[in-house]
Amino acid sequence: MIRVLLADDQHLVRQAMAALLSFEDDIEVVGEVDRGDRVLAEVARHRPDVVLLDIEMPGRDGLAVAGDIRDAGHAARVVIVTTFGRPGYLRRAIESGAAGFVVKDARAEELADAIRRVSAGQRVVDPKLAAASLSAGASPLTSRECDVLRAAADGASIAEIAGTLFLSEGTVRNYLSGAIGKLGARNRAEAVRVADSRGWL
Repeated sequence: MIRVLLADDQHLVRQAMAALLSFEDDIEVVGEVDRGDRVLAEVARHRPDVVLLDIEMPGRDGLAVAGDIRDAGHAARVVIVTTFGRPGYLRRAIESGAAGFVVKDARAEELADAIRRVSAGQRVVDPKLAAASLSAGASPLTSRECDVLRAAADGASIAEIAGTLFLSEGTVRNYLSGAIGKLGARNRAEAVRVADSRGWL
């Protein structure tokens, strides 16, 4: 029996996945969690073979949690299951130690198959997303440029971004200018949109 932990903040989605997986004779959902910052405790409690992680969750995002599970030395294998099939997310998921990446519009049997294959030690990636990831390439942004763009996403002023990130206003302007140039954007709002659409933030 493959023991599975579900982590998704959308209750209907999580419950639907649990219900669909309950029809599989060899898969058992042993736990559910709705926040990223509670996943590690639930992994320690339930000792699942596979953890299904959403990306966008309160507390901590799924990509960071995948790295947490790997760094904590848990044997559980991670499958990212997300609405956001962005090429940059796939690259970051693999770098975080995820063994699988499945988009939420996949069929139930595809999800069950991914769980079985990952549990058996294989890597499972949506083929269309893999092709898109290769063509998109790696993010040209530094981690600090990403931090500044994330802070700018809600329309924060230079002074607000500087205060949030403990940087000088001049340094913030330099990071924004660098990111805008690398992304071929006209302004910081467009730079945020481009980077986010490619899964680089």
